[in-house]
Amino acid sequence: MKKSLGAKPIAYPTPVYLVGSYDEEGRANMMNAAWGGICCSVPPCVMVAIRKERHSYGAILHQQAFTINIPHVGQVTEADYFGMASGKKEDKIAISGLCVEPAELVHAPMLCAAPVVLECQLISTQDVGSHTLFIGEIKDVKVDESCLDDAGVPDIKKVNPLLFAPGNSAYFGVGEFIAKAFSAGKVLIEK
Repeated sequence: MKKSLGAKPIAYPTPVYLVGSYDEEGRANMMNAAWGGICCSVPPCVMVAIRKERHSYGAILHQQAFTINIPHVGQVTEADYFGMASGKKEDKIAISGLCVEPAELVHAPMLCAAPVVLECQLISTQDVGSHTLFIGEIKDVKVDESCLDDAGVPDIKKVNPLLFAPGNSAYFGVGEFIAKAFSAGKVLIEK
């Protein structure tokens, strides 16, 4: 039997995205945003939901660009901090001790230590209530070479991304391999 929890923002898994932007003064900022994900294949796009009062909201609108920096589990302290502090009040990059560098294809900062970074050009916004969806066309995906498999694609175990569980406000890592996608279900297709 299932128990009703009511209307709540709970879905699993929830990624931890560190959204990078430059504000109007050119200062780099990172914010932790768990409401996001891939939203289109062609062109490749990602969306992230941000509240209007957040410092990153105006920065992304001003620059029309942002990065999605995917932290590994060893960066939980910095990632959590980026969601607790405001770039309006403090230099979160300096306090975290992490470095950023300019993205190559969009005007936004990349977190040097992030194993995966998406460079995104803002193509659309959509107000949906307490948050606005920022949809960015992915102009490039940068992956630390140590996180690639033999075929040259990211290996999720090597990336070891940080995940968020919204129901109990906790962070987790990736579990074990279960099955190959677009393969496990073939037994039902062949029936």
